[in-house]
Amino acid sequence: MPIPQNHTKPARQTAKESAFNQLQQWIIDGTLKPGEKLIDSELAQALGVSRTPIRESLQLLEVQGFVKMYPGKATQVTEVEPDSINDLLPPLAAMQALAAELAAPSVSNETIEELRSLNKEFADAVHIEDYFTALKIDEAFHEVIVDAAANAYITSITASLQVHVRRLFFHNSIILTEQSIEEHEEIIDMLKNNRAEQASTLMRGNWLRAINEFQSLKK
Repeated sequence: MPIPQNHTKPARQTAKESAFNQLQQWIIDGTLKPGEKLIDSELAQALGVSRTPIRESLQLLEVQGFVKMYPGKATQVTEVEPDSINDLLPPLAAMQALAAELAAPSVSNETIEELRSLNKEFADAVHIEDYFTALKIDEAFHEVIVDAAANAYITSITASLQVHVRRLFFHNSIILTEQSIEEHEEIIDMLKNNRAEQASTLMRGNWLRAINEFQSLKK
């Protein structure tokens, strides 16, 4: 089981948090491949922790659907199901749409400017086809709106779904296009003018469009 040795270890995290975050990232980006068997002793050695935080992390990853544990046998990385985008994006779109609706009445000028700056960075990344950077900026853009909604449940649910979006991106199921740049600008304008319903509708469409684009690639 090949394990990178040059990974960074985030500061101020417990051993379990650090192990969980690193293992999740390796599964998302394909460093730990679908179907690969995970050996907790090797992972513990690579991450410089005991086997206990590794086992606890694997249990959390199983809850998320990233690994499957077979007691007394093995733990394996789950397979990537590209068609899961059809189940993943509708609830995420609903949460993001609700976030936009809740954020609109109280969004600050500073937040609007932050969104415009992020969308410019997003556009620059898309234009040079740096899609990994574009994905990270797109996440940051939507996260600003979720934060502005100030609803802990929306924050938690969107975060749990977003990690699966990230994994699908790395396995070529999520596509980022220039159309998103225009949609982001329209969302910003609706938020700025406190047009909550329109912002919500645009946000939902921004997410659901990815399903149609994925289906068109399969044809």
